[in-house]
Amino acid sequence: MKIELIKADITKINTDAIVNAANSSLLGGGGVDGAIHRAGGSQILEECKEIRNRQGKCKTGEAVKTTAGNLPAKYVIHTVGPIWNNDEEKSSQLLANCYRNSLKLAESLDVKTIAFPNISTGVYRFPKELAAKIAVEVVKKFESDIVEKVIFVCFDEENEKIYNKFLQ
Repeated sequence: MKIELIKADITKINTDAIVNAANSSLLGGGGVDGAIHRAGGSQILEECKEIRNRQGKCKTGEAVKTTAGNLPAKYVIHTVGPIWNNDEEKSSQLLANCYRNSLKLAESLDVKTIAFPNISTGVYRFPKELAAKIAVEVVKKFESDIVEKVIFVCFDEENEKIYNKFLQ
């Protein structure tokens, strides 16, 4: 599996699937979640509402999929990252599950390329260094005959530098 790092707007990435750092309501929010919902259009929100009606909220560490609406991807994989509460062990495990479960779901959808944002490092205040380390470790350990490329999409230079360090 090839791993790529870019500084960009994830809503403009041409890939099979982009991952949304969603909140448990799945109804959009701030940061990357809001950007994906705005750029993708109402179709994503409608599908999120259907998922909620079927299963209730999305639990932390789990992942669900919708189509990508107006985005240049086929799917949006919505995963709920942990809110940092200084419980490093539990939070780290939940964040690792976000990446692992998103990759498993991508495989089930026959996704060849997937783009991840920096999950939980915005308003959820997960320490950026630790989050990048977990993301890179999980992706490197994940073995797949289906997923060929993972793209880490950083919105800013700070995260790009941190990820670069772990990808060296």
